[in-house]
Amino acid sequence: MSLALGLVLLAQGAWGAGSGPADAGTPDAGTATEVGLRRTDAGFELEAGGTADAGTGPAFQAPTLLADSPASYPRELATEQVTGTVRLELLLDEAGEVESATLVEGPHPLLDDAALHAAMGLRFTPALLDGQPVPVRIGFEYRFEAPAEAAVEGGDGGTAPRLAPVTLKGLVRQKGNRRPLPGAVLVSDAAPDSPVETDAEGRFEARWPAAGQKVRVTASGHKPGTFIENLSRGETLEVVYGLEPLIINPYETVVRGDRERTEVSRVTLREAELREVPGTMGDPFRVVMLLPGVGSMVSGVAYPVVRGSQPSSTGYYLDGIRVPILFHLFLGPAVVHPDFIDTIDFYPGTPPPEYGRLMGGAINGRLSRPNDDRVHGSAYADLINAGVFLEYPFKSTGTNVSIAGRYSYTPWIISLAANAIQDPPPRGRKNDRLVLDFWDYQARVEQDLAGGKLRLLAFGSSDTLGTEAQDELGTTALQRIAFHRLDLRDRRSAGPGELELGVTWGVDRLSTVSRGPEDESEFAIDQGSLAVRVGYEAKLAERLSLRGGADVDRKSAEVTLLSEDDPFDEFEELEITMPVAVGLFTGAWGELRWQPDDRWTVVPGLRVDNYHLSGGTNHVAVEPRLTARYQLREDLTLKDGAGLFHQAPTTLISLPVVDIAGLGQGLQEALQFSVGAEWKAPKNFEVGLDFYVNPMLRTVELTPFADETLFDDDEEDPSFPSDPEPIDKPRLTPRRERVRASQIQIDDEELPSLASHGMAYGMEVLIRRPLGGNWFGWLSYSLQRSTRYTRFVRHDEQQKAVEVVAKDLPFVFDQTHILNMVLSYRFSNNITVGGVLHFNTGRPETSALGNQTHRVGVRVDPSDGTPHTDWIPVDRDQVDRLPAFFRFDVRVAKAWAYETFTLEAYLDMLNVTISQEVVGFDYVGLGPTGTQLEKRPIGLPVVLPILGLKGRY
Repeated sequence: MSLALGLVLLAQGAWGAGSGPADAGTPDAGTATEVGLRRTDAGFELEAGGTADAGTGPAFQAPTLLADSPASYPRELATEQVTGTVRLELLLDEAGEVESATLVEGPHPLLDDAALHAAMGLRFTPALLDGQPVPVRIGFEYRFEAPAEAAVEGGDGGTAPRLAPVTLKGLVRQKGNRRPLPGAVLVSDAAPDSPVETDAEGRFEARWPAAGQKVRVTASGHKPGTFIENLSRGETLEVVYGLEPLIINPYETVVRGDRERTEVSRVTLREAELREVPGTMGDPFRVVMLLPGVGSMVSGVAYPVVRGSQPSSTGYYLDGIRVPILFHLFLGPAVVHPDFIDTIDFYPGTPPPEYGRLMGGAINGRLSRPNDDRVHGSAYADLINAGVFLEYPFKSTGTNVSIAGRYSYTPWIISLAANAIQDPPPRGRKNDRLVLDFWDYQARVEQDLAGGKLRLLAFGSSDTLGTEAQDELGTTALQRIAFHRLDLRDRRSAGPGELELGVTWGVDRLSTVSRGPEDESEFAIDQGSLAVRVGYEAKLAERLSLRGGADVDRKSAEVTLLSEDDPFDEFEELEITMPVAVGLFTGAWGELRWQPDDRWTVVPGLRVDNYHLSGGTNHVAVEPRLTARYQLREDLTLKDGAGLFHQAPTTLISLPVVDIAGLGQGLQEALQFSVGAEWKAPKNFEVGLDFYVNPMLRTVELTPFADETLFDDDEEDPSFPSDPEPIDKPRLTPRRERVRASQIQIDDEELPSLASHGMAYGMEVLIRRPLGGNWFGWLSYSLQRSTRYTRFVRHDEQQKAVEVVAKDLPFVFDQTHILNMVLSYRFSNNITVGGVLHFNTGRPETSALGNQTHRVGVRVDPSDGTPHTDWIPVDRDQVDRLPAFFRFDVRVAKAWAYETFTLEAYLDMLNVTISQEVVGFDYVGLGPTGTQLEKRPIGLPVVLPILGLKGRY
């Protein structure tokens, strides 16, 4: 093959988009002009006059071949021995990629097609005009030589020719992942005119002379390899050749057979987008924290606050199975091994009706598809944990087995360091040991069965934290949360569609253990569940399809209390086990996908749920939903959606028994409205814009944080301390006067103690460059507000309760502006560098994690009337915003490819800037005269440096 010297330059460096496929690659006369070039002794001469690189005109640099793409000789022409040269005209864009290939001249249609197909894989350095890349047309040639036909040997009377025997055959595959390389070309120096090419499975057969020779193997995207072979007469040598890829695990564009999109808002992440994002520890679910519509409780804590709702209002799923706890120890990775995850679908709002009993968004991790070609596995270890993944196909029975597990050892190391810096214990004693521990497991068996597929999936996790006594006088205080799931699923064809049946058994446990020298107690909540579900999808007509299903989930919880005042006295032991709640959740859902024409897609849906709590509590929720998409242009789609959603009362994160016992408070209810647009921008970019409004008609959000200054009790109102504190002793500001709700009312209105309502609204922007080439990344921006109808007590200047006020106030996790910029680039030396820039404005300074906002004021001591300058808490509707927060995350990795496995070393660091996010303030006064007042920020920089090594087989 060769590159022709004749060039045609687009002087203004732009190609017109045209009006359709017929115009692709045609210059737009309004924006670009083609200018011819010809080579001279002085350089390239423009046809319009001037010399392009002789100092009298613009300097031009021609493109050069960067990555070859060999053309395959058609097998159909082997007997005809057709040879010749195919001349093409290539249109290269500003990046040096082949935008189009046009046939100029060719000797045979099959050779022409082979050249046109191969040419699209060529890569060039960009053509430069005055140092700027420009599109360019070039001539390119493919020269085809027919495979040499073997000499005549015997046959019928010596007249029937037959090919010489095969002397070399085998397989060409990629080093590292052992993937076959179709289209690889092998050339022997003993027969340079008889190249051979691998087939679709990477296999080849060569009929070369029996002798010692060098075999050169080339394949697009791989480093050439040279192998020395000694071929013997009358024998066939079988070999396996491995070629090293130019880029290990490139960011290939991934195409999946997913159903066509019908929802309003969904972001799907795959491959490197899940495992190579800086600051995520290689964990797919943590990447969700960088998507639009997602806020956080505290930087580094991975539970997402989606569109102003509580973290537990968002549903977490693994292949449709609800997961109660998603992350280890809040700061750790998710409870599922990353290699078990293929893609993640994130619905920030109006999720499809199959996701029910939730008020916020939905996050569904889809399991990786088992490989049935050979054994695959991986193992890694870093400063947090170690993990292993292995899958093995049994081809004879159609069975595939996958197992994975992880164990955290570094929290143990951290606890050793924390224990080492403690004050020395008294003589003969040992300090209590800090405990931070987690583990998880996953196992899957898939079996082809009677035209369908049967799958058994088991997974679970455990987290333990607290302190543990090291001698008989120490104190143990441990908290543990664990869950296990076992899911059996069958999927097969039924009538015009597919039917899925599944049953899931689960158990959750939350326990605390307290042991001291004189007493011992253990408190545990155990919740068991058994769920059965059915789903069906079918195409009813050319433009009409149906999806639907139903599920029943029975949950039962019990509490166990074990108390022992004296561990040496068995008669003082007390053990109580009693059922707390039994709940039955029943639901059915369905949606129709209707396309009245090629532009419109309308999807009406309905979900009906029944929430039943033993004892007579029963709630029915009917949830209509509607989404619509309109393709305004081939690259622009408009979308909107609406739905009604319900959920049981929630705590900050999902805990056993809460969604059952909380039903006595009634259901939460919210509407969700979304409108937006999706634009497939040039250069493989995607742009999404969404606006949403979520009226929260009823909320029951149970939170461990005290967010109000209103109390309802029968105690007497406390007064300020009568004796001022010494001047040299720091003092926290005393609490305000408590009041009983029955003492003060507003407009004679009695408000419920737990239920409230609110509103969430905002805008989300996502500019994304998906997988492809050497890089990926995205820019996400969220403008979001979230309010709740809040009742609080207003005080006068002397901090006396005046009235009860109810207003719409910012939610405790309201963050107005959130910006994320993600970029990862893989260089040709297999070094990957990535960065994440995160910014968010502060939450309201309520008493959620620190104190409520204080102002400097004057307090009169009621005992002697002495005035003191002091910190005075403001009313709830006058609080400040906490400071904005900025951090930068970095990931650097280097990969190596060996014959049968790859190895990657990586450094992943969250918050490399060591920025501190302020979550509150302590207000401290020094002295009765107020000579010095101090406002101390609360918060530590969360920094997670992860240094690790991972191998893949």
